[in-house]
Amino acid sequence: MLNTFIGDLGHASVIVAFAAACVAAYSYYMAAKDQPLGAADLGWQRLARGAFFVHGAAVLAVIASLFAIIHGHHYEYYYAWSHSSNHLPVYYMISCFWEGQEGSFLLWIFWQVVLGIFIIQYSKKWEAPVMAVFAGVQLFLVSMILGVVIGDVKIGSSPFILLRDFLDIPVFKTDPNFIPQDGTGLNALLQNYWMVIHPPTLFLGFALTLVPFAYAIAALWKRELTAWVQPAIRWTLVGGLVLGVGVMMGAYWAYETLNFGGYWNWDPVENAVYIPWLVLVASLHGLILWKRGKTGLRTSFALVIATFVLVLYATFLTRSGVLGNASVHSFTDLGLSGQLLIYLGVFAVLSVVLLVARWRSIPVSEKELTTYNPELWVFVGATVLCLGAFQVLVTTSIPVYNAFLGFIGIKSNLALPADQIGHYTKIQLWMGVGVAFLSGLAQVMWWQKNDKESLTNSLTVPGILTLLGAALAILLVRYNKLEISAVYIVLLTTALFGVLANLSMVLTLMRRKVSLSGGGVAHIGVALMLLGILASAGYSTIISGNVSGLVYSKEFTDELNRDNVLLWRNESAPMGPYEVSYTGQYFDVPGVPGYVNKELLFRTDDEYKVVARGNIKRANTVYYKAGDTLEIVPENTYYRVEYKNKKTGKTFELFPRAQANEDMGGLLASPDIKKFWDHDIYSHVSATPPATGPDWSEVTEHVLSVGDTIYLNDYFAVLRAVEPAHQTAGLGLKEGDLAIQGDFIVYGEKRQYHIHPMFVVRNRMVGRVPDQSEDLGLRLSFLNVDPTAGKFTFGVSTAQKDYIILKAMEKPFINLLWSGTLLMALGFGMAFVKRRRDTSAVLPATDDEAKPLRARPVQRPRQVA
Repeated sequence: MLNTFIGDLGHASVIVAFAAACVAAYSYYMAAKDQPLGAADLGWQRLARGAFFVHGAAVLAVIASLFAIIHGHHYEYYYAWSHSSNHLPVYYMISCFWEGQEGSFLLWIFWQVVLGIFIIQYSKKWEAPVMAVFAGVQLFLVSMILGVVIGDVKIGSSPFILLRDFLDIPVFKTDPNFIPQDGTGLNALLQNYWMVIHPPTLFLGFALTLVPFAYAIAALWKRELTAWVQPAIRWTLVGGLVLGVGVMMGAYWAYETLNFGGYWNWDPVENAVYIPWLVLVASLHGLILWKRGKTGLRTSFALVIATFVLVLYATFLTRSGVLGNASVHSFTDLGLSGQLLIYLGVFAVLSVVLLVARWRSIPVSEKELTTYNPELWVFVGATVLCLGAFQVLVTTSIPVYNAFLGFIGIKSNLALPADQIGHYTKIQLWMGVGVAFLSGLAQVMWWQKNDKESLTNSLTVPGILTLLGAALAILLVRYNKLEISAVYIVLLTTALFGVLANLSMVLTLMRRKVSLSGGGVAHIGVALMLLGILASAGYSTIISGNVSGLVYSKEFTDELNRDNVLLWRNESAPMGPYEVSYTGQYFDVPGVPGYVNKELLFRTDDEYKVVARGNIKRANTVYYKAGDTLEIVPENTYYRVEYKNKKTGKTFELFPRAQANEDMGGLLASPDIKKFWDHDIYSHVSATPPATGPDWSEVTEHVLSVGDTIYLNDYFAVLRAVEPAHQTAGLGLKEGDLAIQGDFIVYGEKRQYHIHPMFVVRNRMVGRVPDQSEDLGLRLSFLNVDPTAGKFTFGVSTAQKDYIILKAMEKPFINLLWSGTLLMALGFGMAFVKRRRDTSAVLPATDDEAKPLRARPVQRPRQVA
């Protein structure tokens, strides 16, 4: 029976949320209109607050309704059917929530509700103008999930649409109340714990970019052109931290889940998030320049506005369908392209018009910056970030150019670069060089009075150590017979300088017992990230090269035949410094640590349920006993690969995952990674036997008595017993039915195998359930019973042994990338805490701008982000 109540409740809540956002936006506008900053029409402001709280409550009701539909498996709703399934655990149901466009918009809306409540509580005199902008943005965002049709105009896409209203298929003509028994399930690549935490972090970062934007627009509107900087800095610090961590979470998810061999593929959707983060960091440095030296305020306004507009542009890119096949991550078009363009256009035009109108009124520094002014180098660094963002933006937007030219009737043949990684990298490497060098130089200069002598003294030690370290690294690279290009040498040297120069200043501040520089710590993190990228991407080594001299298949690509190793089951093969063995297939059994050998599991008619052939235990704990029925996750098969170091004899095992998924191009493989302090071993399955199963030979019959031995190719087997069968789940046996099994021991090359073919009599009908060993390529069937003679007839079929084709890479010093990310985040956090403590305010409270800071000697503490 259709449950329409929960969908009606959710849709009604969306309408209430939209209406309340409209009331809040208008009321806050009226409260701030014709009022100086700090004064507001209290009647309008109380109405606006109430409307925003109603809006927030309605948003929570929408979230509760949508999650109830997913968690309750209400497949009469398209959203639940297309994103969820019966066997998903709860934490992946959370991922289902934001897998679709509507859910991701709802997540973004939720975070902006939370941030709006913070602003109402703590922003004091800024509340009315800031929240007018905030609520205005919110009403546009809520309109994306409104799902209302007025005439021929569709406003938003509702997550509460019924399946029968979305799909035009015959079953609904005969049975309008038809409800599928199961959903299509969550995308296999999203069934990863990072997809539970990465999207909320990323959308919180998106939401945080709205706050400094709202302060900037409010400042332009109320002509308070300097007081907004103090609260905007702290919010920008938090936004830079959260959005940066969100971007790197996505990179780590790609590293753990996708099999392209890295963490960043310059996919347009990746770029769409990377671009606003670069500009956000540039805007942070611009704001700091104004706080310290009263310079760069116009630039700060422009960059803060550009950050938010670029977030809206990223939303358009990823959700309008304009990217088409250019990105593996983009959403399909739900008919929201025009609405997204209006959303982007309104705030872009409003911002630019207001900025141009106030441009001449924005204070400009009269101080001329010289070579010894740190502000100059901070400004140059911000410019480098913006240029890097611009290069990525121009290329990523090629599908947009084509769509626009096509719209006005001009045919365009522009195409994205064939080698996107090479195209972006050749420019972004030089951006990294500039950022690393300037972060070290500016940080040293920031904390002291600068002239030729003082600057020389400060840079001598880190400079010498940088040159020595770079020379040693280059010698080691050459010693290992690897090439190092000129741009790699420059990036290596400048990144080392960025680490050492910032570290020297941090240690100096610690020695003088003054406040630590969060900016220094963040800059060390960024420089370490650059070193990690250089080492892991520039010197990643394929260790699984084909040394057999054979071509695995003419149907394979040259790369697959060249860079992969063929592993027959339970046979070792050389691979770089290792001997590698593929030892079998495993399943993920919820509740059991690790993975369970497929040989221990008897499959039933229900693909999600199996019977344990023997006890399943870990250490001294038995999780399931022989004969117990347990659940598995059948779509994913894990392949156990054992690595043995030829020199040390030490071993470790990896479980790369693969799934036969024709909807996503065939074999869907995810890597497994062994982490060492100085490198990772990154392995994934490139090919497996056909998903249809092995090609079995014709059956050879053998008539045996208990205790007889038969020879099977290179093995021999003993019929140890014929006994009642206990593993009969799924056979539907009733009283009077019979099931017996043959108990064979097969003596393999390295171990013994138990095979149990079954002979079943059910409802006076004879059935046979064969059993097989994929290790040996053997299948046995129990064909007949001669009780008078004590003879049993068994059929034997053989097939090619199980195998996998594996690719493995060694990624040196990739931990520098991840540890650098943590340091960068720590630095942002330290800078935020320091600024919050210095102004004695609670986030994001500030009414008055702090007094201008003057340049002072290094002995006096100062914090820079």
